[in-house]
Amino acid sequence: MQTLLHQLETTPLGILVRESLYGFPILVGIHIMGLVLSVGMLLWFDLRLLGFALESAAVSQVYRRLIPWATAGFTVMFITGGMLFVGYATQAYQNRFFRIKIAMLLLAGINAMVYHLVTERDRPQWDVEARLPRAARMAGVISLLAWGTIIVCGRMMAYTMY
Repeated sequence: MQTLLHQLETTPLGILVRESLYGFPILVGIHIMGLVLSVGMLLWFDLRLLGFALESAAVSQVYRRLIPWATAGFTVMFITGGMLFVGYATQAYQNRFFRIKIAMLLLAGINAMVYHLVTERDRPQWDVEARLPRAARMAGVISLLAWGTIIVCGRMMAYTMY
């Protein structure tokens, strides 16, 4: 594994991220903007699932309006995060906060998959109910906790890797 990680770091992209004057800060800035867009939109959707925000709007309507923006932000965040990883693959792989971050990304992905495949089957009915089902609310809680942990771990990586 160490050989693969070292090979990633010696690619032109890895060298650009590590050694250019502006490569790293520009990528981090774009990564954070993607994070703000993605997690910002997910935050509103999760708060809607929990019944704390946008209560007068149907869940279906909130989803249709927010999730395309969240997806665009996630795409930017995923690409730039991968590029940053290439520059510091060995250090990142050994960092406990990176490992927690990856585990929470997997949890967030599994949570989204379960939500889409199982939980939201009854979403049209939710649009007329005052309180959403427990499974929908739990999906919101898990999402908020996972993304909060991802953000904290990302910041902790900055303090423990470089």
